Amino acid sequence: MSHQAQPTARPVEAAAEPETPHLDFEGTTPYEDYVKADVLTHLQHTLSDDPGEMVFLVTTQVMELWFTVIVHEWETAAHALRTDDVPTAIAALKRSVRELEALNASWRPLGQLTPAQFNSYRGALGEGSGFQSAMYRRLEFLLGDKSASMLVPHRGAPRVHAELEKALHEPSLYDEVLRLLARHGHAVPEAVLRRDVALRYEPSPEVEAVWTALYAGDPDDGLARLGEALTDVAELVWRWRNDHLVATRRAMGAKTGTGGSAGVAWLEKRAQKSVFPELWTARSHV
Repeated sequence: MSHQAQPTARPVEAAAEPETPHLDFEGTTPYEDYVKADVLTHLQHTLSDDPGEMVFLVTTQVMELWFTVIVHEWETAAHALRTDDVPTAIAALKRSVRELEALNASWRPLGQLTPAQFNSYRGALGEGSGFQSAMYRRLEFLLGDKSASMLVPHRGAPRVHAELEKALHEPSLYDEVLRLLARHGHAVPEAVLRRDVALRYEPSPEVEAVWTALYAGDPDDGLARLGEALTDVAELVWRWRNDHLVATRRAMGAKTGTGGSAGVAWLEKRAQKSVFPELWTARSHV
């Protein structure tokens, strides 16, 4: 009886070893060279012995980084609008919405502070206050909330002062939107188009009528979609202001704010203001 040939057994292959990453560098790692993590993680110099101050300081520094990227997005959008590139502007605004969500989440570590916890290191702030943030001021200027007096705190920092002065005299993001609408045949008044852009933007009934017409038309129109992207931004800015108000009210009640501001009263006034106001009021007429 013949025997069938048995298949030749194959040698068991050794399990593939994971590739070993490159570990030996002449200087700092490429990651460090790009991210500057060592710089970022050694910028924290607390001024009290309270462990909660570290949370406050790092959270505030994270906010400054988010301000920086959001300003970048809005300046990208403004530049695109000047060249009638609406898709690029909308893309930048949509990215900024995700970034605003992350910025707003920064209040969570601070939102549960009791007065005793905040007071344990509040003295370390001295006259320091968030309204002195130059990058936040640039963010507000891009929203059209201009004020020359807000440059005064930065006179001692020439580079920062020059950047803010430049931003003060440049059209805001909303100014660029309104100029775009005018170029597309919408009846934006000359007084609005030629206004002094170094002043705070004031609502216009004629601009409201333009947005009303856009919203009553095709919802897929590029300008209507631009309006909705701006509204998403405006809503999250409003939420930022309200979250700031609530966190401050919880931590310090109605006391005078750091830096001599009116504290909660000043934040309440800020929270009542709408960003891109006609985008909100136009909805009552659609």
